[in-house]
Amino acid sequence: MKIYSDVAVAAADILLPSEGTDLNKWAVIACDQYTSEPEYWQKADEIVGDAPSTLRIVLPEVYLGTDKEADKLASIASNIDDYLSKGVWAPAIEGFILLDRSTPLHPTRRGIMLAVDLEQYNYEPGNKAAIRATEGTVLSRIPPRVRIRANAAVELPHIMLLMDDPDDKVIGRAWESLKASGTKPCYDTDLMQDSGHITGYYAAAGSRIADTIVDSLRELKAESSDGMIFAVGDGNHSLASAKAHWDNIKKSLSEEEKLDHPARFALAEAVNIHDKGIDFEPIHRVVFGIDSKNFIAKALEFFDGSTTGDRAIDGMQNFTVTGSDKDTVISIPNPPHSLAVGSVQILIDKLIEADPSISVDYIHGEESVRKLATEGRCGILLDAVSKFSFFDTIVKDGVFPRKTFSMGEAFEKRFYMEARKIER
Repeated sequence: MKIYSDVAVAAADILLPSEGTDLNKWAVIACDQYTSEPEYWQKADEIVGDAPSTLRIVLPEVYLGTDKEADKLASIASNIDDYLSKGVWAPAIEGFILLDRSTPLHPTRRGIMLAVDLEQYNYEPGNKAAIRATEGTVLSRIPPRVRIRANAAVELPHIMLLMDDPDDKVIGRAWESLKASGTKPCYDTDLMQDSGHITGYYAAAGSRIADTIVDSLRELKAESSDGMIFAVGDGNHSLASAKAHWDNIKKSLSEEEKLDHPARFALAEAVNIHDKGIDFEPIHRVVFGIDSKNFIAKALEFFDGSTTGDRAIDGMQNFTVTGSDKDTVISIPNPPHSLAVGSVQILIDKLIEADPSISVDYIHGEESVRKLATEGRCGILLDAVSKFSFFDTIVKDGVFPRKTFSMGEAFEKRFYMEARKIER
């Protein structure tokens, strides 16, 4: 692993499936997607069957709190060991992977797989680290993920990091260098359940392509107003869990051992926030245990001076409540938070605190919200955050409220493809 500490990255030792692996079955969407739609994961299980697949070495969060959770957790480490012993992964390759993802909504979205230095990542609001969280971190979500990581010999990332690179220096230059080199893909496959296509190209550490990536990251850092290089777009809790695991590991290491221990680094995909293939979508809410009529009544009581109507009111903070009947827009003249998502979350937290039978799930995609917002439940539809003011907001305000935004629809999320050993 070649480390570039000045830009908080490393050219990782990346594991890819051995030649002949059915990549359509191998690659599975991020585990935190479709959390209220078990039918998605049942279909994935049918597609995979007995074939090698990342489905067998991650825990889809749809199973959290169910009678399947313990069995699935118990099998992850043994399945990883089995895959390692049977040569499911090819020998590791040191470097970066340039990739291009297409979806039914976007013909291209380019990224770079790289490892980031967890010593230069911080999720505390207001920090000045090179790598920063973009939303509030729920500390209770970290220990279960740390347990999985601590017992696993490899990591499979769904983390996506954002770069504020309007001139497309990092990925654009790397792609030009890639085209000039004539490099052939190291993987090229359709993705299951109509989620598009992905193609990857290996850039060896020390190659012209790799050097172009690192030099461009140095330029990007020099242009940053306060030293930030990456902001976490997706997978904030996964990266926080990797950090917590590293903090546990390093306690028993010498200073020299800490410098290049594999657990110090986490594999992630870096993308340019200005890529036209990235849409910032809101993360909506579905509230269980209360219908839309009663939720609206609680909202009007909670938000002083708020009103309801068929459309948003300019100059006010607005969100939409949907259920078994018509949509209703709630407009707040004196909101308790600067963003509608923050105000809504304050209300939901208060409702759950007062009545534990009420619960909430965070949903990507308006269609899914409407499907779930049936009798006895209600959906909350929110507007998207502008990606053009995104980095400035982090610099000024620290972090967004948790579950504020999503990069694209659920089916556009990162699929597990690459892996990396995290044990010495």
